[in-house]
Amino acid sequence: MLEDVRAGMADVGIDALVLRPSPDFRYLRARSVGLAEAGYLVMALDGPPTTAGDPAQAAALVPPAARRVAVDPQMHAAELFALRLDAELVLASAVLAPLRLRKRADEVAAMRHAAAVADAVLLAARELAWFGATELAMARRLRAMLAETGCEGTPSVLVAAGEHSADARHLPCERVINPGDALLVSVGGRWNGYCAEVARVFAVAEPPEDFDAMYSVVLAAQRAAVDLVRPGVACAEAATVAGEVIYGSGYGDYAAAGAGRGIGLSPVEGPWLAAGERFEAGMTVCLEPAVYLPGLFGARVADVVVCGEEGPEPLSTGSRALHVLDR
Repeated sequence: MLEDVRAGMADVGIDALVLRPSPDFRYLRARSVGLAEAGYLVMALDGPPTTAGDPAQAAALVPPAARRVAVDPQMHAAELFALRLDAELVLASAVLAPLRLRKRADEVAAMRHAAAVADAVLLAARELAWFGATELAMARRLRAMLAETGCEGTPSVLVAAGEHSADARHLPCERVINPGDALLVSVGGRWNGYCAEVARVFAVAEPPEDFDAMYSVVLAAQRAAVDLVRPGVACAEAATVAGEVIYGSGYGDYAAAGAGRGIGLSPVEGPWLAAGERFEAGMTVCLEPAVYLPGLFGARVADVVVCGEEGPEPLSTGSRALHVLDR
């Protein structure tokens, strides 16, 4: 596996990699033995990866003759200055991003576990007491439930009630959840470094007027997008077909800007659904079409899907049907 990294370095003319703790760091560390979880990771074109405690130590591990060094995309300016490398600096993503696109079986297994945990938390959430609670209190409760499963972290937890469900940028607040609210709930967990997100929509006591019809459109858009996650299909087609379903229903002016994104060691990474890439076996995407009616309600359904050799393989298997909460 390290041979693939070295081949990528050679292809783009990179003599060494210098990474800080980040998704790229975790990716390369997972392919090595005995490396520390923190600090800096350095890999020269002709040597094994090793770690250093600070930028100065990392710089000392870079071969003096290195003329082109790839650094972590998440590296801070202070770290770059501290490296004091007499070389051209480029982003390590030029080497690692293409390799991270296609997940191996163990990577998919980690994401499958993270998705299963999210499914289980959302299923258990149906039995919680939502009436009269605040968005913030319920988001904290869901985070605690995720932590109890053994997840390494919770990249995202969203609770948005009523008109807040129509705000794509909403963060949980002190808004009280009331009967008649649409409720958008999303949980994201991480397992062995890999992320998954699952989003579902509930109705509190009863759905708002006309909500069922809008929600059925979002579900149809997601089903259409999932079906296109097949080897050789242009990634952008998944977003295009989701948009066509929503526009054809009359909700086009209220469709979310995007229908999904790649996911893996980071909650947001390649493949990009708007780019010129094509699906390949092992790619993983979070498909999340949405419709937002400002001031009223919104709906977003999110699931992680693997591109298998024969077609799409959803990792989250929980029901997508609109569930009505009774308390």
